[in-house]
Amino acid sequence: MATSCFAARLAKQVPLSDAEKTALARLEENPRKVKRGAMVQRVNDTVTELFVLREGRMMSFVIMPDGSRQILRVYFPGDFIGSASTIYSRAPESLIALTDAIICPFDKHALRRLLDESPRVAALLFLLSNAERVAMTDRLASLGRTSAKARVASFLLDMFDRIRVTDDAITDSFDLRLTQEEIGDSIGLTSVHVNRMIRQMEEEGLISRSNGRITLRDIARLEEIGHYTNRQKDMDLDWLPVG
Repeated sequence: MATSCFAARLAKQVPLSDAEKTALARLEENPRKVKRGAMVQRVNDTVTELFVLREGRMMSFVIMPDGSRQILRVYFPGDFIGSASTIYSRAPESLIALTDAIICPFDKHALRRLLDESPRVAALLFLLSNAERVAMTDRLASLGRTSAKARVASFLLDMFDRIRVTDDAITDSFDLRLTQEEIGDSIGLTSVHVNRMIRQMEEEGLISRSNGRITLRDIARLEEIGHYTNRQKDMDLDWLPVG
């Protein structure tokens, strides 16, 4: 059976049948390598493809009227990219590779076959899409109502929890692979302000940095500072169709 990183991601929520794994693997039959900085999709492009990210990091973003960039979401291996494009004929956001990456594009209409054949997978996609929406709502509330320190703390925790969904080796440290400018563009801060908050958290013993890795030294305190809720856990799966 072909290996699917998307299936591995979904299997973290519920066990998948062989038929479901095979159906998901079909979405990854045509991997494509992209270089760091490559634009995969531009806002208002006609949408013909959706993507599964197999390796590397990507992000979605929009350019604001004043020319500033708002990063909407960072994607990790196993993520389905393009859920926002499923309901529009033109892309509502741009997609760019943050690192060298491997993406698996598939025709938008291939999703119809998957949903027809695998209703439980369809339900899982619905669940994960809503979890993503709730996480986005959390960040929107954070942008409007919390301090710079709280925003940085919440962002680091969200990245940490999302990365370790598919990487069981992660315990308290992770490779963020984001510049301070990219962090700032995600949470509405300048890179200078992000740097100041990270240094402050280091001085307080909340985090440490070494060779590009961030270690969370006091997760409970970071959660308190960031008013953070982990949206990757405590999902109600009792309503899902039986596989």
